[in-house]
Parts: sequence; structure tokens; C-alpha cells
Amino acid sequence: MPEDISHEHHYVPRWYQKRFLSAGVDKLFYLDLKPETVVIDKNRSYTKQALRIMYPAECFWLEDMYMLRFGQQITDIIEKRFFGTVDARGHKSVQFFGVDAIDYSGLNAAYTGLLAFIAAQRLRTPRALDWLRKQAGVQDQNRTLLTMRQMFEAYNAMWMEGIWEIVTAGNSPTKFIISDDPVTSFNRQIYPGELPYPGGDDFPKVGTRTIFPLSSDSCLIITHLQLIRNPRCKPLETRVNARLFGTTVGYLVGIQHGRELDEGEVLRINHILKSRATKFIAAGRKEYLYPEQRLGKVDWAKIDDDWFLLPNLWKVHFTTGIMMGMNDGRRISIDEYGRNPRNPGYQDERRRMKEHETFEVAKREWAKKRLGKPFAQTLEVGHENGFYDRLVRQYLQDEGLLPREVEPESVEGGTAR
Repeated sequence: MPEDISHEHHYVPRWYQKRFLSAGVDKLFYLDLKPETVVIDKNRSYTKQALRIMYPAECFWLEDMYMLRFGQQITDIIEKRFFGTVDARGHKSVQFFGVDAIDYSGLNAAYTGLLAFIAAQRLRTPRALDWLRKQAGVQDQNRTLLTMRQMFEAYNAMWMEGIWEIVTAGNSPTKFIISDDPVTSFNRQIYPGELPYPGGDDFPKVGTRTIFPLSSDSCLIITHLQLIRNPRCKPLETRVNARLFGTTVGYLVGIQHGRELDEGEVLRINHILKSRATKFIAAGRKEYLYPEQRLGKVDWAKIDDDWFLLPNLWKVHFTTGIMMGMNDGRRISIDEYGRNPRNPGYQDERRRMKEHETFEVAKREWAKKRLGKPFAQTLEVGHENGFYDRLVRQYLQDEGLLPREVEPESVEGGTAR
């Protein structure tokens, strides 16, 4: 047997875990949500310790989890080559989006690298592999892993057509935690534990958000465009043109960033992450692991009633699709939901008119709900951010919710007149 075969396979990469360490500390607080009971004999048993302090190398791993076996031969090619490549790109991309000043020259590579990392992370956990076994009707490890390799980009089109926002916890005493299912879904009408294990069928629902912490201080939230256009829609309906694979386009400069969450909002995200975890969570500090102690009783259906998980609706353009010319002469035409002209729903004007009405109503409601909260910025070049911020303030002033701004008096020769 080759000596360089790895057997400790981390389904949450060590480099990713290190992004959640507290400053000057090299260990995580690692919480087992379902500690096992060990039976010694018929009269004696004990429950394993739930909370431990451990190095990242000791957390979120299973032995030979991605090992392929061919007769007497074994290979860890998926662990080293496939995940190794995805993780290397993902590491750079997570760092890229974790800074205040984003380098536009590297935006495309960082976006595709992060997308691939999220896609792989979605399917590499124990729970996700169980879901794949169920969907594909297989039990053999080789077939399961090969299915994972083939399916790891299954949700890319859906995520690319969503609106991305990277929120921050820089001013919050509480920071984000890690889950053993880091790519977490949240739908206010799908309660934790409601779907039988392993779940995993809620991503295409229109009301489902994807929540993925990038570090203790930053978190990516992806929201379906259809939900943004009508936050009052039925959350359990399947989104328009939901599909596993397909050609689509991501609007990279529309990514929102810079919005600081308050501590209550960070606690609510941690509560979602913990509630949707399978068995383990971890954090840089012990108190981050128990958001329920600060939040008290939480009504899952109302956890986002103030729309804190939604991006800035005023900075989401009401796009109607895109046409592109390719280097090989081909042309691609798709609408905002990824439908091409051959799709019977392509450029559905009736739906679009209705969504325009609900979107305008939602923008005004969002402005009222987010009154006094920080605004996100987009990566668009120019004065678009300031322009839309002024529109929000003007609307709130017209509604009497903000005082009118006093225009400065003109000054000539040093004397106001």
C-alpha cells in the first residue's frame, strides 16, 4: 500500500476552519449536538463529552470518506486531486471576497472559484453523500463518489441566477460559526427536522436562501431573484425554471457587500446554521455556539420578518435578460430566469408585468423595514450606489420617516446670504 495515501478526509477543509479562529488562538470550540452514549455493560453507560477544544485538523473529518477501491487497490484521488484543486481555488476566492477593496481584475476568476467551492462543499459532507445515495439509488461507495463528482455543479445555474450579498459581522461582538453542513439552506416554512433525513430537496424552493459563512466576520447569502421580486410569494413553490444544469450568466458587478449586521442579526444566522447542522458545529469562542441563549424562544417562520436576509432591493436591477456573442460566432439569448427562446416561458411579459408591480411594492416595504440599518454597496463602477441610497432616503422622507435634509445656504465672498 502506498505510504502517501491519506486516510483522514476533511469534509470541511482545515484552511476554511482556520478562518473562524479567534485572534491569537489556534483551536476551535467543537460542539457535538448529538453526543453518543457508550454502554460499558448492562449496568454502566456514559455520554461522551459534547464540547471539546480542538485543532482544525481534528474537526470535521471521517476516515477514508472519499476513498475509491478497485479490488485490492485503493486511491485517494478524489481527496487529493479533485478536492485539492477545488479547495486551492476556493481558498483564494474566499480571501478575495473577504476584503473591503475588491480588485476588479480578479473578479471573474474569484467568482468562478468560489462557485466551484460552494458547489463541492454542498455535496461533500456526510449528510450530502447520504442524500446522493438516496437520489441515485446506490449504496456502493465508489458509485456514490463518482456520482458526487458528476453532480457537484448541479446547483450552479440556480446560484448564478440568484442575487449575492456578502454581509459582515465586524462590529458585532458575536461572530459567525461553522456547521458540518456549511452550505446551509433557510426557508421560513421548512422547519428544522421537518423533512426526513437527509433532506436536501429545499434548495429549488422559491423561498429558500443559501447561507454560507466565509469567515467569522463574513457570510454569503444567495437569494432567488423571484423571491426578491416578490418577498410575499409562497415560499414552498418551486422557482421559475428550476433545473440541475443549464447555460446561464452571473451578474458579477451586482454582488452586494459591506453591510454590517448587528449582533441580533448575527445571532439569528448562527441559530439557522446550528438548527440545520447534522451533528457538529464549531466557533472561535464558546459563547458563539449557543445563540439560543441570547435569542430566547425563536419563531422560525418569523425569524426574517424584518427582511435582514434580503439584499438591498433598490440595488437589484429589474433585468429582462441578456444576449451574448461568443468568440466562435454563436449567440446566446436568455431571459432573467435562464430560459432561452425555445422555452415556452421565455420572456413571459405577463409574469414580468406582475413581478414589476410586486417588486416596486417590495422596495418600499424593504426601505421601511430596514430604516436605520446600514446599506449594502454593489461592485458596479460609477455613482450607482450613492444614487440609489438617495432614492431610499427621499422615499423615507416623503413618508415622513426621515427628516428633510436642509440644503446648505450659498456662500459668496465668505458671507452667507
